[in-house]
Amino acid sequence: MPLDSLVSILVALIVGLAIGWIVRARMAAPVEAERRALAERLATLEEMRTAALRDLAVATERAGQAEALREKLEQTDRALDAAERDLAAMRADHAARSEAFAAQLKGLQEAREQLSAQFSETAGKLLNEAQRALIERADHRFNQAHEKSEASLKALLQPVEATLKRYEEGLGRVEKERVDSYAGLREAVEMVRAGQGQVRDETARLVNALRSSPKARGRWGEQSLQNVLEQAGLAQHVDFRQEVSVDTEDGRLRPDVIVRLPGGRELIIDAKCSLNAYLDASEEVDEAARTAHLRAHAGSLRLHAQQLGAKDYWARFGKAADYVVMYIPGEHFLSAALEQDDGLWEWAFERRVLLATPTNLVAIARTVASVWRQERLAEEAQQVGALGKEMYERLAVAAGHLSALGRSLNGSVSHYNKFVSSFENRVLVTGRRFKELSVETSSREIEDVGAIETLARLPEPAGAEAAEAGGGEPAAGNGLAAAEG
Repeated sequence: MPLDSLVSILVALIVGLAIGWIVRARMAAPVEAERRALAERLATLEEMRTAALRDLAVATERAGQAEALREKLEQTDRALDAAERDLAAMRADHAARSEAFAAQLKGLQEAREQLSAQFSETAGKLLNEAQRALIERADHRFNQAHEKSEASLKALLQPVEATLKRYEEGLGRVEKERVDSYAGLREAVEMVRAGQGQVRDETARLVNALRSSPKARGRWGEQSLQNVLEQAGLAQHVDFRQEVSVDTEDGRLRPDVIVRLPGGRELIIDAKCSLNAYLDASEEVDEAARTAHLRAHAGSLRLHAQQLGAKDYWARFGKAADYVVMYIPGEHFLSAALEQDDGLWEWAFERRVLLATPTNLVAIARTVASVWRQERLAEEAQQVGALGKEMYERLAVAAGHLSALGRSLNGSVSHYNKFVSSFENRVLVTGRRFKELSVETSSREIEDVGAIETLARLPEPAGAEAAEAGGGEPAAGNGLAAAEG
């Protein structure tokens, strides 16, 4: 049964029911409320009917579209089958053409190889003959030019050779002095090590002699100071002076030693410290008395450091360093005082007094001697640098002359080639026509005149060596280049 008929029957039933309900409502007032409800339901059903009709229309339209799409799909399938058949035919045709092309390509390659071999053989013969003739003519011409330029080049390079020789001699002398200085430093260190033991032994033996003569004690300290300075490589009257007197408003000052420092400065060293209390302690057997003498020894060193600081050597001597060295001629003298007064060294240093024993004084003196040697080496290095600068300038002049000579040779070759070209194209062509016209000529044939292809090698420009080291090609025109005809 059609859907429209069902909907119509359904609507008729609904309308009939609604009419029945309405009639019943008129007959019965108490059921008025139910009638209104039925009326609302009727309206709702009417809306549902309208929606059902719209859905039916949409479904009908979609059914028509589905039929059209089905027909279009069948057409597409038929076209696809035809395209596949065409593609298979094209593939078969392409395969046949590829086989034919491969056969033709193979034949062409074989023919090319045969022609290349024949051409290489013929060209090689012609090239070898041309090269032999060209090289013979070029060698003859360039040998003449080389003999002339070699004499000029030797004259240009003679000053460079002399400068290089002086430069090598200067470098050798500086290197020899450097090796000698370091060898001397090692030898001095070994001497200091050996001297330490000797100083300790001599100190023990000299205790009794120093006790009996204060003058001898002072002289021993000065001599010990001189020995340390000389062992460090300093020379008296050259690197240091002894007992230099200076008159001031407060009296005469006479430091034991003044050491010359690089830069015009001076280092003042005093060696007059008293060792009486230490010598007394060395003779004591009682530990308490020995400790008392060692405390007195520490106090004596402190007092002497205070007196040195009060003399203001750095102010009295215009070139003096900012501190004065208080020389103590034995390690044990200072160590015994520091055991009793552990702040002695810092206390003296605050007053610009540096407590020094043979061990650290030789290090100071050795440093001074090394600085002097380094200063002399620096002066010689400056001389070597000036010599190198002079050599470089002369090399630059010689290279300029050499480059100008190369450019001149290349210019001569260029003019020669132009003349050969003009001679062959204008003169020889006319001359050979005499023979063609049966004019009586000499039996001698006119020789071919070839161009010169080899160019003079010019000096490498700056940066060319770095470019070659990095894998780059040399600049055009440098080295032996061949012109293309």
